[in-house]
This record gives sequence, C-alpha cells and structure tokens, in this order.
Amino acid sequence: MIGYYNYTVILTYLSLLSACAGITISLAGGGHPYLGCFCLLFCGFCDAFDGKVARTKSDRTQMEQNYGIQIDSLSDLVAFGVLPACIGAALIRRSALLAMLSESYRGRWFYLLGELILFAILILYVLAAMIRLAYFNVTEEERQKTESGVRKYYTGLPVTSAALIFPLVLLLEYLTPMDLTPVYLTTAVITGLAFLLKFQVRKPGLRGILIMVAFGALEFTALLIFHLLVKK
Repeated sequence: MIGYYNYTVILTYLSLLSACAGITISLAGGGHPYLGCFCLLFCGFCDAFDGKVARTKSDRTQMEQNYGIQIDSLSDLVAFGVLPACIGAALIRRSALLAMLSESYRGRWFYLLGELILFAILILYVLAAMIRLAYFNVTEEERQKTESGVRKYYTGLPVTSAALIFPLVLLLEYLTPMDLTPVYLTTAVITGLAFLLKFQVRKPGLRGILIMVAFGALEFTALLIFHLLVKK
C-alpha cells in the first residue's frame, strides 16, 4: 500500500478521523454543534503532539518527513477549517433568531437571504484557513533551505487555534439564554482575518503546549458537564 503507517503519523490520522466524525455529527438531523465541538477539541489535542511524536523517530527518511508535513496540513484544513464551519452551519440551522425571521412570508425571504450570507461567511473562513496553510507550507519549504531545526515564529494566527477559540463560544451559549450564533459567525470572520494578517506569533514550547492542552481539557470538561445538564 502507498503511504506510511508507523507511529509518527497516527495522531494526524486520528485527528482527521475525529474531524470527519465531527462534521458528520454536527450536520446530522437538526444539527449537533455541541457534539461536534468535542471532536474539534480532540483534533486540537492530537495536533499539539503530532510533531513532537514524529520527531522522536531519528531514522525518518526525507520522504517520510515530507509526507508528514503534507498530511498534517491536509488534516488541519479539515479539522480546523471545515469542521468549525460545519459547527457554525449546525448553529445556523438551530438559530432562534433566524427562525423568528421565517415566521411570515416576507420574513421567509429575509431568512433565506440571511442564511445565504451566513453560510458565505463560513465558506470564506474555510478559504482563509486553506490560504494560511498553503502559505505556511511554501514559506516553511523555503525556510528549510537556509535554516535548520524548527521555526520559532509563525506569521499570522495558526489555524490550530480554532480548537480553543470556537469551543469557548459554545461554552458562552450555555452560560447565557441568548442565541450566540451571530457571535460565532463574528468570531469566524475575525479568526479568518487573523489567519491572513502579517503579524508574528511565537511558536509555543512544551510549557506553552501543555498550558493550551490544559485549557482545552477544561473546555472539554465544561462542555461535557453543561451538555449533560442542559442537553443542548
């Protein structure tokens, strides 16, 4: 078979499988955005350690390294680009605000127009994530021609930050009676722009990664508790 199947790529494969499961769950039936968020957080956990795990294999060939880079970006596009968009789509389908607009015949047209605009925002978010990942791959390839080791800074907000940003919005929805679908869509716009803006973000070390993993674990636990109690 083509491809590689050793332990260095297992976390990346698991991240993609989790993302696909999250997309399916989020869009099933009337929409299950909160369940999709659990998959998003798991994707973030896998991504936090996949690079470090891969680098523990001292005899990796150049082909294996290049393969790892490619599947990492492809997986990230699905996990942190498409999955958050599908969670947003599920929120739109469940939105009480949009449902109010569809109560009248005239309101139905406003509802359809509003739905179209909101879905367009999610599509543009995915496009921004793809551009960010492609740009990273190209610049990383150029960097490796003149530098050794791992990079110290990222240009623009890493797409993997979506794993912590969007679950936080879902948590806020549990804490307020308001429909926060517009907040989620606004967050998608801001996050998508941050993917593309030219500013430097220091790459976190092991301590920073552990802090982010701990924060993600808190989000996961809080979402689970609220979901069991409120059953959104």
